Amino acid sequence: MALFPIKGRTPASPSLPHGRNSSKWAHLIALCSALALAACQQAGPNGDVDSARIARSAGDGQDWLVHGRTYDGQRYSPLEQITPANANGLGLAWYADLDTNRGQEATPLVIDGMIYVSTAWSKVKAYDGRSGAPLWEYDPEVPGKAAVKACCDVVNRGLGAWGDKLFVGTLDGRLIALDRKTGKPLWSATTVDPDKPYTITGAPIVIKGRVIIGNGGADMGAVRGYVTAYDADSGKQLWRFYTVPDNPANGPQPAYLERALKTWKGDFWKYGGGGTVWDSMAYDPDLDLLYLGVGNGSPWNQAYRSPGGGDNLYLSSVVAIRPETGDYVWHYQETPGETWDYTATQHIILADLMIDGKPRKVLMQAPKNGFFYVIDRETGKLISASNYVPVNWADGIDLKTGRPRFRKEARYDETGKPAIVTPSSGGAHNWQPMAYDAKSGLVFIPAQVTAGVYVPFKDWKPSPRGFNSGTDFAASAMPADPAIRARAVASVKGMLIAWDPVAQKERWRVNYPGPSNGGLLATAGGVVFQGTAGGQFNAFEATTGRKLWSMDAQTGILAAPISYAIDGEQYVAVMVGWGSIFGIAPPGNISTMSGALPNISRLLVFRLGGKAMLPEKQAWSPAPIDPPAISGTEAQWKTGHDRFARYCAQCHGETAYGGTVLPDLRRSATLADPDTWTMVVRDGALEMNGMAAWKDILSDEEIEALRLYVIKRANEDRKSGQ
Repeated sequence: MALFPIKGRTPASPSLPHGRNSSKWAHLIALCSALALAACQQAGPNGDVDSARIARSAGDGQDWLVHGRTYDGQRYSPLEQITPANANGLGLAWYADLDTNRGQEATPLVIDGMIYVSTAWSKVKAYDGRSGAPLWEYDPEVPGKAAVKACCDVVNRGLGAWGDKLFVGTLDGRLIALDRKTGKPLWSATTVDPDKPYTITGAPIVIKGRVIIGNGGADMGAVRGYVTAYDADSGKQLWRFYTVPDNPANGPQPAYLERALKTWKGDFWKYGGGGTVWDSMAYDPDLDLLYLGVGNGSPWNQAYRSPGGGDNLYLSSVVAIRPETGDYVWHYQETPGETWDYTATQHIILADLMIDGKPRKVLMQAPKNGFFYVIDRETGKLISASNYVPVNWADGIDLKTGRPRFRKEARYDETGKPAIVTPSSGGAHNWQPMAYDAKSGLVFIPAQVTAGVYVPFKDWKPSPRGFNSGTDFAASAMPADPAIRARAVASVKGMLIAWDPVAQKERWRVNYPGPSNGGLLATAGGVVFQGTAGGQFNAFEATTGRKLWSMDAQTGILAAPISYAIDGEQYVAVMVGWGSIFGIAPPGNISTMSGALPNISRLLVFRLGGKAMLPEKQAWSPAPIDPPAISGTEAQWKTGHDRFARYCAQCHGETAYGGTVLPDLRRSATLADPDTWTMVVRDGALEMNGMAAWKDILSDEEIEALRLYVIKRANEDRKSGQ
């Protein structure tokens, strides 16, 4: 474990604040850090974080204590200093460079004027919220080889807080408690089987002294989803709630799992089943219900996972449980028998709405499948559902049964034929958080239009590593033919949608050139904040969508902003740094739609009248594609194509079309040197950077076939000018 200094995975830049526009920072930083740390170590004005303080914070915008600001996940700040009338006066107050040049997805926490962030590789940092003076840094030293278990970058989405502690889940499956004042580790619990492809990227939620954490991995192998509660003081495991049933031969299961067992077929337990809770959770203190968003099946293709069909509970469901015991209360399944990677892990918002003249306690979600759901959060009964983007897998949701009206041709798992389906596995809305403004009655959705080709994988067998979807999605969704690729990319769009959840209608939208734009923040001042994949940090008028202000962040923005106040001054903060699945493995040239920005990882903090300046923006362009001449045989190219689709595409792009964060293999000098290629791919020469060794999975002949395939692809794209 490491405190100062921390170890980076890529060339580090100093984690120092910038913004006073003075060289004195270089001389005073040590003194400032010491003074800020001393101040932090004194008792804060509000004391420890507990249920009462979290409840009070709903009406007090000073702090940001929970991942969604409050347990309801509305991401709505009551601060109103920044308004449509003065938002154009926003400026940078300070910024801090980070040392992890991978995707940044975290929502910061603010407690007693201190801002706490988690970064890629599960590191944690603390700063003074007014000045940006760094307080402490913590590195859990996640092994580089853990990256191979992650479907979508080595990201982390945030922290939990309780008492005088912070809690972070690590990519390699640990839950760690830190002293909030010093960053020193207090306890650590291994929450997953390290021999399976589990990861943790989501933020913990802490309720009544119980730290609750889920995990990911359903895309990557035989995992069975669950959430676990740990005692905040000791780290002792208190309960575990599984989302899919176990092998019935292992004995009786809890009643809710026995009911679920009837909805599965075949030897599903051999494939794990999936159902990981890798992101969204929300909590209603009045009802004492914790709401879980459950993920996709493992493998995706239901024909392999559960041959003969079935609803496969509790995949793609919202499930309500008791946070003190983990007892099941109710569920609502959004995509029964899901087969397209349609997770229900997307952001959950709790609110009270007037529906048909009556007040209703509702849960709102816009999951991957493209429908916006309003659910009674007391009972789990569906109130309404409507698609917020075009969909073609279903003709709508039957409000009487709550079930989708499936379109047969979309079910490639049943027909055995390829299907072009929208949304794709990228989803109509992915993990980027929504926000809700009760004043305007609008939910703000970072939406996108995507389509994918799903092809049944003939004679598929699970692998201990790599992409285990059971569909030839990666190989087929983005063909090598540049003309086909261009048409596919042109159909992909991104947008910010202001959605009326009562009328189930769009009220306004802002269109973007491409997908994977940032999460949302709504404020009582009537201003909505969002960053974009193209590197713009924007402020919009909540009621109209009118752009009020914009700032060039120099890199793509994925994370959701927050707002906090110190001495009556409102600040807005956001983590920036391009990455995630569209950054590391863009389908085709989709990243260029937003300017093909590289990763520059920073924490940016704004206020009215801020005068700080980012360093001058550096011109960036990719290295030329200059591969060796095509060699090899048709058989080798096919082998290389197949192995690349299954083992390499999730990090290096479908058909070897790389992004701007990880190496674009078409441009790699190792293509001309088989020995170096083998050292990297087979032996793991770059394992500390996340490129694990593949000698236990791929033969030398297969590794050489990969090289020959990438050479062929590079020559094709050089010729076409891609």
